[in-house]
Amino acid sequence: MEEESAVELLQRYRRDRRILLDFILSGSLIKKVVMPPGAVTLDDVDLDQVSIDYVLSCIKKGGMLDLSEAIRDYHDHTGLPQMNSGDSAGEFFLVTNPEFSGSPPRRAPPPIPDSISMPTPSAPVFAPSPVVSTVSRSESFDSTQVQELTVDDIEDFEDDDDLEEVNSLKISRRNPNDVGDLMLKLPSFATGITDDDLRETAYEILLACAGASGGLIVPSKEKKKDKRSKLMKKLGRSKNENIVAQSQNASGLVGLLETMRVQMEISEAMDIRTRQGLLNALSGKVGKRMDTLLIPLELLCCISRTEFSDKKAYIRWQKRQLNMLAEGLVNHPAVGFGESGRKTSEFRILLAKIEESEAFPPSTGEVQRTESLKSLRDIAIPLAERPARGDLTGEVCHWADGYHLNVRLYEKLLVSVFDVLDEGKLTEEVEEILELLKSTWRVLGITETIHYTCYAWILFRQYVITSEQGILRHAIDQLKKIPLKEQRGPQERLHLKSLHVRVDGEEGSRDVSFLQSFLSPIQKWADKQLGDYHLIFAEGSMVMEDIVTVAMIVRRLLLEESDIPVQSSTVSDRDQIELYISSSVKNSFARILQAVDKSDTMGEHPLALLAEEVKKLLKKDSTMFMPILCRRHPHATIVSASLLHKFYGNKLKPFVDSAEHLTEDVVSVFPAADNLEQYILDLIKSACEGENVEIHFRKLNPYQIESVSGTVVMRWINSQLGRIVGWVERTLQQERWDPISPQQRHGSSIVEVYRIVEETVDQFFGIKVPMRLTELNALFRGIDNAFQVYANHIVDNLASKDDLIPPLPVLTRYRREAGIKAFVKKELFDSRLPDQIRSSNINVLTTPTLCVQLNTLYYAINQLNKLEDSIWEHWTRKMPIEKIYIRKSMDDKSKSSTQKGTFDGSRKDINAAIDRIREFTGTKIIFWDLREPFIENLYKPSVSQSRLEAVIEPLDVELNQLCDIIVEPLRDREGLLRVLLDGGPSRVFYPTDAKLLEEDLEILKEFFISGGDGLPRGVVENQVARVRLVVKLHGLETRELVEDLRSSSGKLGADNQTLLRILCHRADSEASQFVKKQYKIPKSSA
Repeated sequence: MEEESAVELLQRYRRDRRILLDFILSGSLIKKVVMPPGAVTLDDVDLDQVSIDYVLSCIKKGGMLDLSEAIRDYHDHTGLPQMNSGDSAGEFFLVTNPEFSGSPPRRAPPPIPDSISMPTPSAPVFAPSPVVSTVSRSESFDSTQVQELTVDDIEDFEDDDDLEEVNSLKISRRNPNDVGDLMLKLPSFATGITDDDLRETAYEILLACAGASGGLIVPSKEKKKDKRSKLMKKLGRSKNENIVAQSQNASGLVGLLETMRVQMEISEAMDIRTRQGLLNALSGKVGKRMDTLLIPLELLCCISRTEFSDKKAYIRWQKRQLNMLAEGLVNHPAVGFGESGRKTSEFRILLAKIEESEAFPPSTGEVQRTESLKSLRDIAIPLAERPARGDLTGEVCHWADGYHLNVRLYEKLLVSVFDVLDEGKLTEEVEEILELLKSTWRVLGITETIHYTCYAWILFRQYVITSEQGILRHAIDQLKKIPLKEQRGPQERLHLKSLHVRVDGEEGSRDVSFLQSFLSPIQKWADKQLGDYHLIFAEGSMVMEDIVTVAMIVRRLLLEESDIPVQSSTVSDRDQIELYISSSVKNSFARILQAVDKSDTMGEHPLALLAEEVKKLLKKDSTMFMPILCRRHPHATIVSASLLHKFYGNKLKPFVDSAEHLTEDVVSVFPAADNLEQYILDLIKSACEGENVEIHFRKLNPYQIESVSGTVVMRWINSQLGRIVGWVERTLQQERWDPISPQQRHGSSIVEVYRIVEETVDQFFGIKVPMRLTELNALFRGIDNAFQVYANHIVDNLASKDDLIPPLPVLTRYRREAGIKAFVKKELFDSRLPDQIRSSNINVLTTPTLCVQLNTLYYAINQLNKLEDSIWEHWTRKMPIEKIYIRKSMDDKSKSSTQKGTFDGSRKDINAAIDRIREFTGTKIIFWDLREPFIENLYKPSVSQSRLEAVIEPLDVELNQLCDIIVEPLRDREGLLRVLLDGGPSRVFYPTDAKLLEEDLEILKEFFISGGDGLPRGVVENQVARVRLVVKLHGLETRELVEDLRSSSGKLGADNQTLLRILCHRADSEASQFVKKQYKIPKSSA
């Protein structure tokens, strides 16, 4: 295939050279042209042997051009290289505007294969540089199309103004694209037939078919110099002028054939020879249609050597006709030879003899040629008249057989529908041309299906060359017109079934049907484009939809052929779309990987950069390509997103599996990967359109970013929380419990603890990795535990309450005879004190120290609420939206359920610590600091002898000290009850003392109220309510107390223990006898 493409390109170079040279010689640039001996017109001169440099030199000098000298100069310089630095060569490049010419060529023309017979090579012609994008198509040599300039389409320049005007026109001609992948699946010709041979033979067939309808006339050889061809009308027109639809000098069938001649680049000399030959062949054949002639054979018989000015041109022409006969009748027959099979060998021998006759002397050679042609006619006519194609196209001469020769000839005819000046557009006469081509259907065996298929192929190939979307739309229209199998008639189905050839491919030799020959290359090309649509259609997706349409139509037509094995395992368009997506996504991902590997990441981990690039690809994919593919596959977006999720996941997994600690790479990769996964899940969810999204989620293998990052973050949290606990213990060891300032009366340790906690919280939320509530709860628990440790550590340093309060004295009864005397041998009142170590510990905890501790705990619990609110605010900002999870997690709770009781443990312990320190402080003041005046001396030995006034002053000193430091006044109610109910054997009370006790209680109450500056009156009243009840019971008669105690009625509002203690301390014989009899209480020894 590469060899054929190279030959076709070289042929194009040669044609361009001939056309340009003919244009120069036919114009007014040269004053006089002297013909070589034997030549009458330029048609008789082989322009391939004329030196371009010599011609340009004559133009520059303004002298006469002798073509004999030009031919001699060409042969003299054939072996010399073409030099760009030479004078003539330099002038050659500067004749036209350099903007259109481009830079000098950078590659040589392709070599000529030895197996293909080629004419004498002409001077080398340079192709434009591939790096120059401004070169117009008219100057490009990369195109494989045959739409070139001919002599008849070029206008003579009258003056320099016309030349300047034409040079100023910017004709938009695109550089053709590579069509190497778009080759017909047809076998090559054994005879080495070239594209030029096919084009010229196709034109001969067209003339014969036109002649069958009486439209064939032989024009005069004389050409008018002032004739304006259609091409020059286009070249010379301004941008606003309309294109002339047809030649002004011709109309109807004659004008259309002239247009076809120009379009197919046939010289006038060849046209005249062919027309005359066909007319001569038909003379004497009464009732014979011209299209039933065996055209190559008739032309061989009717056109002689004398009609050619050059023997080599005649030999090439004869060789072409002989090759056509061999290819059409022998090499690829549509039906078997049967009994005439033995004659095929004679046929080949005769062809060889005709070719050899040119090597003999004229007389001998002409005799052999004539005899061989006569014998050839005897063999060829029966072969051409064999029944074939089921006589689908009528009674015709089947000389062009084997189908692939027919369609190749028809292809050359169809190429003429493209505009010569703009290969991306159809010529204005396209409808007339197509109608004219129908006349060739009988000869070439073309049916409607074959026509639409070939035409669609020609249009599609032209689109690939020009990238003109209008041509692509025309190709789609033709593909849609190809009848389906059930729409074809039985004869056509049978005929198409017989059209198959054997070709050699990558998978070996195999039979290929007609539809597969033409449509498989289109399918292969479209599949290749759509298999990498991210790259091919990166600049826009307007063409992509048309390419998808082509691929689907062609695929349907190929799958419909029952005898054609399906090349892929797909059974539906959706499966094919998935293959396109899979291939393109894979290719795009590979390119992104390569780009990331080569890029400078500037400290960013490649996986993080890869995630960003994949997300960009997804955004472009979902906006540009998916709307097109989703029309044929509703879940195209899901397929694309799932594939990219998988591809990135494969690259991410080793990194995730190795992540154990919170490193910079983890902080860089995990957020990017999680963000990509969330974007993919959002795409899939939005594409489901009400369907069960879980079905698609289950097909994904989650990245497990949150799980792994949760483990990594938990390790960090545990290490940080251990650090916090260490700081708590260290700050408590260094704490001296001095107020920070008069305004901030708490200890410095709690400030330090909150500082380290807040730093940890800030670091936690500064970690840019995905987190769950699990990690947040762990942080809450750790901070909660730290404050519990802090509160408990303070409480653990407090002495026991039992160490402060002396033991209760032994309960005794009153003895009048001896006052209070000992009833037992041992001392009834044990004033035991704590040991020395305990005493020192108690003395260390002074009232100011205890007050600072209370203030500190109060500050801790107040700031705890602010800390909790701050953490939740940070969390809300970090997790602003609800995430989508591939696998629903059962332990993920909402904020509302998790927020409840986040610091309940520390609140409970701090409140308990506050209560205990309060209790300890009050107990210590009464039972330790004021033990002597309060516990030991108050109301001793009687109320009247030791009143409360003696205790108020030291109590006031203690409370003033406490109020100066503590943020809330300390409350106490236990000391006075201890004196009144458990005063010991040294204290006795009379009913008359109740009035004195009431006065003392009022004094104590007013002391705490302090005229409104102390405690609220209601609070104080509540505290003294029980004491007031005890004072009231002291004022009752003994009989009332005994009766209530005996009946346990509770009418007096006191329990039995309270009544018993009052009776024991009552200085009354009746009370003493009652408790002796009922409770066995011993007498006092005092």
